[in-house]
Amino acid sequence: MEPPDVIPATPTSTSRVPREPVTSIVPPVRVVSFAAPFRWLRLGYDDFRAAGLASLFYGILFACMGRVLSYVFSHAYEYVWALTSGFMLVGPFLALGLYDLSRRRERAEPLALGPSLLAWRQNVSSLGIFGLVLGVLLLLWSRASLIVIAVSFPDQMPSFANFTQNLTEPSHLQFLAVYCTVGAVFASLVYATSVISVPMMLDRDDTDGIVAALTSLRNCTENVGVMLLWGLLITVLTALGFALFHVGLIVVVPVIGHATWHAYREIVG
Repeated sequence: MEPPDVIPATPTSTSRVPREPVTSIVPPVRVVSFAAPFRWLRLGYDDFRAAGLASLFYGILFACMGRVLSYVFSHAYEYVWALTSGFMLVGPFLALGLYDLSRRRERAEPLALGPSLLAWRQNVSSLGIFGLVLGVLLLLWSRASLIVIAVSFPDQMPSFANFTQNLTEPSHLQFLAVYCTVGAVFASLVYATSVISVPMMLDRDDTDGIVAALTSLRNCTENVGVMLLWGLLITVLTALGFALFHVGLIVVVPVIGHATWHAYREIVG
């Protein structure tokens, strides 16, 4: 007697087909303590001392840029305000060479200036596009800054000499509030997407700008308080560098740049 035909079972409407686990393209980030920003600054200062003239070159370059900017627009200081504050927007990209020096020290490689100037070649497409985006944001902020200043001071722009005095007058407190609010919007957007993006694209040449920006955003959501503290420290130190007739930038910018590399290395898994 022949065995009965075997009819294969068909999945019912309630059966589930197992799926492959989905792997996120964004790498994991570590949660760090509030002491981390101060540790990054200490490590950044150690890199600044170890790199010597190579790191000092970038500090002098930034200080000279500030002085030239003040000289060229000495007749129209509203442009100096806009571009100086916009410096914070493109700073993460301009410090690319400092990240490379910190990476070379981490790898026990020679801390030479020449290779750090060409570090962008390792991921030129992603870094180039990201730098272009930051440049566009700088132009947008400069235009927005000029509009706020022009609306607040329609008759005559305040000079640098009486700038502080003008801001303390009650009639100009509205200008200060609006200017800081608009600036905070641009700064928050750029900071959240770039605080560790550029070091990441330098270190991982297969990472594009979108993944790097998403990783930076993820870091800011996982370490909200720490990132606020880190942003405050960067702002205060940079402001001190500008307040000391740009001379303070010779040390401040390299230390912050090196410290940003250590922030990336500690946060990104």
